[in-house]
Amino acid sequence: MKENDHTLGMDCDISRRDFINGVAVAVGALALPVSGLATEPKRSAGIPDPYPPARLGMRGSHPGSFEAAHALRDSKHADLSGAESTGETYDLVVVGGGLSGLAAAHYFLKNVGRQGKVLVLENHDDFGGHAKRNELPYQGRLLVASGGTQEIEAPSRYNRWALQLLEDIGVNLDAYRKENEANAGLYRSIGLRGGHFFDKETFGADRLVVTPRIQADEGNDRQSLFSAEYVRNMPISERAKRDLLRLEDPNQPDYMPGLSSAQKKERLARMSYRDYLLNVAKVDEQAYWFYMAQGRDVFCVGADALPALFAWQMGEGIGGFGGLKLEPSPEGLLADLPGGQHGRQAESDEPVVHFPDGNATLARLLVRWLIPDAVPGSTQDDLGTGRVRYELLDRPVNDARIRLNSTVLNVRHDGDPKSAQQVVVNYRTAGKLFEVRGRACVMACWNMFIPYLVPELPRAQKEALAYNVKGPIVCTNVFLKNWKAFEKLGISNVGCPTMYHDTVALTDPSDLGGLHHARNPNEPITIRMSRTPASPGLPRKDQHRIGRADLLATPFETFERNIRSQLMRILGPGGFDPARDIIGIAVNRWPHGYSYTYNSLYDPMEWVFTETDTRPCVVARQPFGRISIANADAAASPHTDAAFLEAHRAVGEVLERRATPFVLDDV
Repeated sequence: MKENDHTLGMDCDISRRDFINGVAVAVGALALPVSGLATEPKRSAGIPDPYPPARLGMRGSHPGSFEAAHALRDSKHADLSGAESTGETYDLVVVGGGLSGLAAAHYFLKNVGRQGKVLVLENHDDFGGHAKRNELPYQGRLLVASGGTQEIEAPSRYNRWALQLLEDIGVNLDAYRKENEANAGLYRSIGLRGGHFFDKETFGADRLVVTPRIQADEGNDRQSLFSAEYVRNMPISERAKRDLLRLEDPNQPDYMPGLSSAQKKERLARMSYRDYLLNVAKVDEQAYWFYMAQGRDVFCVGADALPALFAWQMGEGIGGFGGLKLEPSPEGLLADLPGGQHGRQAESDEPVVHFPDGNATLARLLVRWLIPDAVPGSTQDDLGTGRVRYELLDRPVNDARIRLNSTVLNVRHDGDPKSAQQVVVNYRTAGKLFEVRGRACVMACWNMFIPYLVPELPRAQKEALAYNVKGPIVCTNVFLKNWKAFEKLGISNVGCPTMYHDTVALTDPSDLGGLHHARNPNEPITIRMSRTPASPGLPRKDQHRIGRADLLATPFETFERNIRSQLMRILGPGGFDPARDIIGIAVNRWPHGYSYTYNSLYDPMEWVFTETDTRPCVVARQPFGRISIANADAAASPHTDAAFLEAHRAVGEVLERRATPFVLDDV
């Protein structure tokens, strides 16, 4: 062990690692067929928990979920010799068990009825794609957190098919909001605010500065982004302090005088937010530090690759635009357009809806609709503490079957794509290759990998599919015995853009049925840390590729050591001891994270602002014989409602090809 590993708690026995005595144990455990998982598992020492949400350590793209796919990528050829036929033929085979794949199964069965048969093949050990949950029981409580997709933004802006799906599966947003009204101000009620942590590598010494409390006119506490009192306490130059206050001043100068609003927007669309701040607003580099991470949580790159126009559109908390007097964007320009940018919440007064496990609640509700016996209860509240019966997901009696740990390696028509009546799908599980057939197939996986899976696709479509380079991101959940250090320091969230994880925050206080968030700092809680492995200064896609390689090459031990060190540096003055206070760690690693969204720094302007047929996502999602494509990539959007919209479109294409057509618009 390294010199300070004992102090960090690297030798502590906690729920963290997905391997014991070597990687081989982990891969073998993760390859177990679903039918071998017990409903109430009894864990022996050193054996990973067989219940997927309770598996901690390296999650997301976990060991065992991607190796076969990477081998196909490297060889560019799938050896299908020796494939064993399962003897199964389905009305629809769905490749990918994320939200779009589950939604495709839903739309299909809703149209054809329960006499239809659907198989969903998923390479991970759990369903939901990025919408997964991490959970840890501790001292009679169940701690739950989102493993990826976190929230429903501005649901009133959801497309009609996404809204219909939410209603079908039993989502009741009004009831959930009402149930959690009292939670909204929990942290503020005990004096917790935001803050920034100035790391010694950048500023010469570690220092936490907490946002001061300011009394609002209505008598409630509020946070000021950069008040004079807050800035005065920061370890930055006097010029940087003046620049920060200037950027947040609504009466700041117009940095583009003599130009119309349209002309200003044109220029902002073609320059990065970094260039705007440093070269147009002319702020100090230390002032730019506070804005450098802008865009990472949506685009997986920071301000250096974020168009300044997008930064303005994203709204609250973004400085430097007050003096430009820009006219509001037309309705839907960057908010409602499928594949549009992250402007919808800035244009909406609706609160974000965040279930305790993020949109994993939607995935579990979808599975309950598809396979009612597998998910207990009848309401969304039942899912708070409800335990999925994974052994029931893949039974012959099911209308829909979900087959986990099954990596698809080849999809092809049985004959000429123009006349074939079936699609042949080969997948690998537990080291064996199998073949299953479907009368139709929906590819609900990543666009960039589909050309490898369907080699018979036209060349132009393959090139369009490959255009999508997904952004890598890490969502880390750390389970703590208590959050007394946060209380003592007066913080609920901290920005630290030049550290290993760039944010540290207590999870949003929310309840769901019998699942209750901690109300008292003495109670156990989960904190969320985010990391975007970017390479500032390089083109966006290059940053994504480098970041993906970085994630795949980084062992869990490196993540854990950085997590413990960072938390000790930030929270140590509040009494935090990583060796004592950490009870579990889940690193949700997504090397292929968010869908690529068009960016006016790198892509044609018409792709960014209009839904033209020349967009690569439109060319890529065209049906090919009995194969259709449904995923968020097909909309060039990371949003959940885009994934549902594309699933609806793909199923519509499937139904049009059936001998007895169904009219999808009648759903």
